Amino acid sequence: MRYTFKSDDCMVITIPLQNIRNTRDGQLMPEKFTCVFKDMYKVFLKGRPKALGAAQITTGVFILCLGAVFISYYGSTHASHIVPSSVFIACGILTYAAGYSPLMPVMKMSFIFNVIGLFWAIAALALCPLIGSSDQPKTDNDMYIGLKGVLVALHAVQFILAAVLIYWESKAVCRVHFNTLPMITLKQDQ
Repeated sequence: MRYTFKSDDCMVITIPLQNIRNTRDGQLMPEKFTCVFKDMYKVFLKGRPKALGAAQITTGVFILCLGAVFISYYGSTHASHIVPSSVFIACGILTYAAGYSPLMPVMKMSFIFNVIGLFWAIAALALCPLIGSSDQPKTDNDMYIGLKGVLVALHAVQFILAAVLIYWESKAVCRVHFNTLPMITLKQDQ
């Protein structure tokens, strides 16, 4: 027969026992013991969500500003750069909020938005080199290529940020809620 419950070290209870030779009647078990519970939110905090959320917001604002520069200089064909930046700003706000408060619905929304942001970053990285400007003068070609390079680099940073945050948030969101037992350790004093 297969075991349905197993210990996965999510909860470790350590009970220090007194030495049998030195104890009086009823003194073998202590009144206090330690219980260490591996909190998934604390595992998520190791990924520095506030800093990564602030980086997402900053990168999204830079992409928004570059999109505005592209629209003003090269026409409205470059308006597609603004849509991913709004998603990245929303991802950053939710990630910062998830790092600030241990509410699981906020963390789940941040996880969902980061998955969406990852796909937007992939789409932006694929579409950014394809969107060209045919009505630009030849003198502005170097500036156009430089701005496109900065935009591609910012989308790559957003891709990396979203991938790292998905990794750390999946540690907190995608967890087993059942079939676990605590690990109980009895330690005897010498």
